[in-house]
Amino acid sequence: MGATISITVNGEQRQVAAGASLSDLLAQIGLDTRKVAVERNLEIVPRSSYAATALAEADQLEIVHFIGGG
Repeated sequence: MGATISITVNGEQRQVAAGASLSDLLAQIGLDTRKVAVERNLEIVPRSSYAATALAEADQLEIVHFIGGG
């Protein structure tokens, strides 16, 4: 098993692989990158940057996913 880092996602501690990107995390959780908004350390992350955004120890993430309906 490789090295992991500790981050907080929506208030819950989570361990992820060191070097994982935001896209990697969303895939691990099972969320479609087209249907979420992500705030990292109090800053909104542009969707176009998810793959290039490397997660770091102690990152604080808030993920909101959109659900269609009427």
